[in-house]
Amino acid sequence: MSSEGFEVVTDQGTWRAPTVVLATGACNVPLVPACAAGIPSGVEVRTPMDYRGADDLPDGGVLVVGASATGVQLADEIHRSGRPVTIAVGEHVRMPRLYRGRDIFWWMEAAGLLDERYDEVDDIVRARHVPSPQLIGSPSRATLDLNRLVDAGVRVVGRLGGVTGTIAQLAGSLANVCALADLKMNRLLARFDEWAAATGADDDVEPPERPEPTRVEAQPPLALSLGGEIRTVLFATGYRADHTWLDVPVLDRRGRIRHDGGVVVDAPGMYVVGLPFLRRRRSSFIHGAVADSADLGAHLHGFLDANQAVTATVL
Repeated sequence: MSSEGFEVVTDQGTWRAPTVVLATGACNVPLVPACAAGIPSGVEVRTPMDYRGADDLPDGGVLVVGASATGVQLADEIHRSGRPVTIAVGEHVRMPRLYRGRDIFWWMEAAGLLDERYDEVDDIVRARHVPSPQLIGSPSRATLDLNRLVDAGVRVVGRLGGVTGTIAQLAGSLANVCALADLKMNRLLARFDEWAAATGADDDVEPPERPEPTRVEAQPPLALSLGGEIRTVLFATGYRADHTWLDVPVLDRRGRIRHDGGVVVDAPGMYVVGLPFLRRRRSSFIHGAVADSADLGAHLHGFLDANQAVTATVL
């Protein structure tokens, strides 16, 4: 970065530009907890990035760590392959695929939830790190939650806290974590009910019906043995962006780009798109890029026009 803009070094040569848009996404590197280093040899360690299918895994049981969208989907798929599956559950966002006969995204769109702006929420840092909701896409628009996994035969245990020798240590807060997820889900559904009542949409949808509470064991285990039945540990614990290639001082101490709604801080002319809750709640989903790109494109044009005016004045 210089007073003349940015230098971009590529395998096709070096370019110079007054503006740069970073669109490399937020899911470049698997986010694996430090305790993974303690998993004993002989137990396969995988992430969704190198998972290709259940048949690619060693014979034996699988511990899936993480119960967001990817975790519940992989637990379901691997269990259907005939392998015993245990899923370790931490914080998660429970959400039905259908509510009152309509897709959950119909509700989020209609009630205005997806258009909430980043400067309208109480804690944007927290909002940008909320786990992905437990949703799957299927022709039947089925709901996949912990209750469905339990009914299928998947064992649900608490969050993985550490590994000592061959023992995986589990948190004892499973019931509280699930109760909190149920509470937040019901608050969201109540918000949709209030919107339907206020707008007259009640007549166009089915009557309200809440999903049943998450069912967990009264005394879930606090430890699991690795290397016996469990031959694979699959960390579905999310991803992080990789900006190690970015030689511009715009990263915080955690390696995240400092930006204000996609306008990078302390680097005039630099923008970022494709990050969770970038400008609106819908930014976390594919279709959110449309509005974000329009907003940032307008800002970028304004920046170029202002620079051109300054240059013309100096000349």
